[in-house]
Amino acid sequence: MDDLETRELRYFVAVAEELHFGRAATRLGIAQPPLSRAITQLERRLGVRLLDRDRRGAALTGAGQVLLREARTALDAVAAAARRTRRAGDPDRPLVLVTKAGASHELLRALLDVLADPVEVMLCEVGEQAHRLRDGQADIALMHRPFDDLAGFDTADLHTESQVAIVPATHPLAARDTLTLAEVSAVPDLPIARWPRLDGTYPDGPGPEVRTQSQLAQLVALGRTLLVIPASSRAWQWPEHVAVPVVDAPDVTTVLAWPPGSPVESLVRSAAELRF
Repeated sequence: MDDLETRELRYFVAVAEELHFGRAATRLGIAQPPLSRAITQLERRLGVRLLDRDRRGAALTGAGQVLLREARTALDAVAAAARRTRRAGDPDRPLVLVTKAGASHELLRALLDVLADPVEVMLCEVGEQAHRLRDGQADIALMHRPFDDLAGFDTADLHTESQVAIVPATHPLAARDTLTLAEVSAVPDLPIARWPRLDGTYPDGPGPEVRTQSQLAQLVALGRTLLVIPASSRAWQWPEHVAVPVVDAPDVTTVLAWPPGSPVESLVRSAAELRF
């Protein structure tokens, strides 16, 4: 009785995002009356009010906020299932590996040498690999433990390494042989850059909010911030940057990740058995 149809979820998500039945109907390419009836029927079946309506539009109730989050996840999963099915039915398709731009060139090149040919490399920003795997755009991903979202994936460790601080070449810290986390966390004129958490929010702090490595590289070169990253990730380092080892930073492990039960599992496990 509580089974939901993807059509119902798409209708609800449109209304929940537009907060206006007329705009949602236009977005969906349908008339407003059947859209209103569909949402009313959905509320009746679930036994909860999802939206508060007035002449100006609509507002989500607490139950509506929950359904919006769950509906997005469900629709993404359905779309991913369709992509994976189409890809599995195409014997000539390339294997798609997603990795953040700026990952170790040496490790990536070695991995490509042992994986099936052809392999398409999809470059993304930090933290985007999990989304590309879950929505079926990619087959496997290079990710980092403990930073990336590995929940629900099978993984194989490839390489463990230490971390370095990337600082402006003109800053006094650039002359140091080593640094500690305490030292890089307490530089008044050089606050640590803040990356978004897995939920998209930013941690508190004085450092600039960044989303892309190009933003970060520019801010470091301008003497506005520093960051601590795996040693191999400094492949994108500019001449205006200096990398200094951070002796007490936790080690970072590069892993191969893939959806459980994927047809590429035996291949990637065999590749991961090689030494990198």
